[in-house]
Amino acid sequence: MSQKPNAIIFGGLNTCSRALAGFLVPLEGEALVSNLRIVDKYSVVPPTTYLGSEFPQILGKPNVEYQQANLTVPAIVSSTFDPPPEQEPYSIVQIKHTCNIARLIGEEAARRNVKAYVRLQQPWYESSDKGSHSEQEDVKPYGVIGTWWHESLRILGAIEELNLVIVRIGLIYGPYIDFGLMSNVLTVAAVYGYMKKPMKSLWGPGHNAMNTIHSDDVAGGLWSAAEWMSRVGRSEAIGVAGEVIHWRNDKSKVAEVAGMPPPDKTIVVPLFNLTDDNGTTLDKAGKTMTRIFGATFEYHNFVTSAMIRFRLEDVVEDINESHVGAWAEMLTKSDPPVTKTPLSAYMDTFSLSKHTVAFSNNKIQRILGYQLKRPNMTSDVLYEIVDKWKTEGSWPSIKS
Repeated sequence: MSQKPNAIIFGGLNTCSRALAGFLVPLEGEALVSNLRIVDKYSVVPPTTYLGSEFPQILGKPNVEYQQANLTVPAIVSSTFDPPPEQEPYSIVQIKHTCNIARLIGEEAARRNVKAYVRLQQPWYESSDKGSHSEQEDVKPYGVIGTWWHESLRILGAIEELNLVIVRIGLIYGPYIDFGLMSNVLTVAAVYGYMKKPMKSLWGPGHNAMNTIHSDDVAGGLWSAAEWMSRVGRSEAIGVAGEVIHWRNDKSKVAEVAGMPPPDKTIVVPLFNLTDDNGTTLDKAGKTMTRIFGATFEYHNFVTSAMIRFRLEDVVEDINESHVGAWAEMLTKSDPPVTKTPLSAYMDTFSLSKHTVAFSNNKIQRILGYQLKRPNMTSDVLYEIVDKWKTEGSWPSIKS
């Protein structure tokens, strides 16, 4: 592209969008876009979701605009694509939402001839314990949420003329990322370090892949995909990186959901997995996180694990009692005390259940040439995350 593009980020303010915005318009250094518009349902003044300490500074940049909007209304979706006076049309879109909103924005992006529409796909899939999955494999969506996230890909893929590319990520972690399993486990690991007790898992030390990705690489990977699609266009992108998005739904839903392609329609879209090189497993993540807080990561014996897992919904409150109370104590004893934090030591049944995320990252490195900025989830990387939370007053500082 001869000049910097204009970009819109739809949704994800409470997950990945802040990291992407900081990558496109950094606090220091040159911006990658001429203008950036961020659209979501949350208010930022006053904030109705956690923003972190750096994102409000990004919103203060002259080439960054935030719009609070109800994206379920077609007319509002259309208006969000209208550029400010004397600004070029938006050429790149990144979207994180489910079916109806995804369809509305995708259709508008196609009408506007947006050069690249990048869809971030969370890892709501049930991976196998054996090996890692390539993009070609038909991986089963995880429950209801996974089914409809997956269906949104088929809906978007069926929109003609949409320059769509899908980036399917691993379990995200990084500075100011309070969303997801990794942040929850990191918080709980700190609690067990404080209590000077081992953190124990209900699941045995088998392979248990839990592939991760740092937020810096989520942002970098999305931008790399956008630049690539802008260069090659839809036809070539499908030819080089197209994958079949398999039917994984209830046939009766086709008549109920607008834009939902029938089961026998073959949907092919460019798809890339985005995970790091850490080869993260339950054991590796647990040991790395507990180590930095002076704790250990261990396992309950088989009998205890089986009994707890069988009655997980009944005993979840008992499991949480000790470390939730200890986290509250840490916040109170902090110097200075932490009065407000987005982090929680509470682990619900989803967090305590077994999750396997195993996606190969070979394709995105081979085709896009993407080079990971944070290839490994090291102690130093985790220290950096905790230190940023401490600096903004969201993480307790306990004197030994």
